[in-house]
Amino acid sequence: MKALILVGGFGTRLRPLTLSMPKPLVDFANKPMILHQIKALKDVGVTEVILAINYRPEVMLNFLKDFENQLGIKITCSQETEPMGTAGPLALARDKLIDGSGEPFFVLNSDVISEYPFSQLIQFHKSHGGEATIVVTKVDEPSKYGVVVMEEETGKVERFVEKPKIFVGNKINAGIYLLNPSVLDRIELKPTSIEKEIFPKIASDQKLFAMVLPGFWMDIGQPRDYITGLRLYLDSLRKNSPSKLAKGAHIVGNVLVHESAIIGEGCLIGPDVAVGPGCVVDPGVRLSRCTVMRGVRIKKHACITSSIIGWHSTVGQWARIENMTILGEDVHVGDEVYSNGGVVLPHKEIKSSILKPEIVM
Repeated sequence: MKALILVGGFGTRLRPLTLSMPKPLVDFANKPMILHQIKALKDVGVTEVILAINYRPEVMLNFLKDFENQLGIKITCSQETEPMGTAGPLALARDKLIDGSGEPFFVLNSDVISEYPFSQLIQFHKSHGGEATIVVTKVDEPSKYGVVVMEEETGKVERFVEKPKIFVGNKINAGIYLLNPSVLDRIELKPTSIEKEIFPKIASDQKLFAMVLPGFWMDIGQPRDYITGLRLYLDSLRKNSPSKLAKGAHIVGNVLVHESAIIGEGCLIGPDVAVGPGCVVDPGVRLSRCTVMRGVRIKKHACITSSIIGWHSTVGQWARIENMTILGEDVHVGDEVYSNGGVVLPHKEIKSSILKPEIVM
């Protein structure tokens, strides 16, 4: 089987992290976002993953070469010269996706994090005999999304309603699809939306089905959702592989600490924290609801909450970092500095406090 991951463009919503590397390579729970997806695809027998990309494909491919060998899966790129929407990339990659086997292929949005129930998806797709299956997830506020109206028993999709004013359902497209090769015959090589143009046509032919996603779901393409996604992911680890989580008197709730990280005496870490490889956390530090990426140093008695600390940054003694502060790569925050929602571009030194949310160029 094959899979296409829609990587797309510049990842502007996750700046300043995406100024250092393409968004799918930004760490989430101590490994690049896209690796969570590739590993789950490999586990259900996918042999080739195609990345649909229009921005710095060489960076992606060089990085993923190591993982190709590690995971034993082929990773290639299909490069757009102009943005092709969410369906155009399928037409562009047509020759890579069709191998004559007639097997369906996966399509994923690269920002989506979940438990990836791919084997259930394959079974469901084969059982209904339709042309395409989309995965849907239940949300509390459907009026913010496009809602999928479907038959509860069979999963057959009736129609799509964009940002409904009155309640028509609470299931939205989760950005995970399993499609028969015949779907490619419906897509022209031009910028096209799979959600707005292709799926409604398949639904009107009664050949589109939806499977409700078990477990959690999050689009982690922006900082607030990234932090929420980490909480949901760690919750899921607690249920499914609790041995991967950190234990100890200094740990509160769900915490992921890379084996090469060093945590000092008297720290309090958690809940909902990921500490990456090679990090050094000095004594007396307090971390909660945050991600600390590879090679970061956090000095004594600093306090970090609801924030993302980019690669190889330093946070000074008694500094306080909170309220969705995002430090890009190699940012150095001085001792006793306070950041309230500062978004700091890479390679900066911060010597004075950031008192309200702002971008530091």
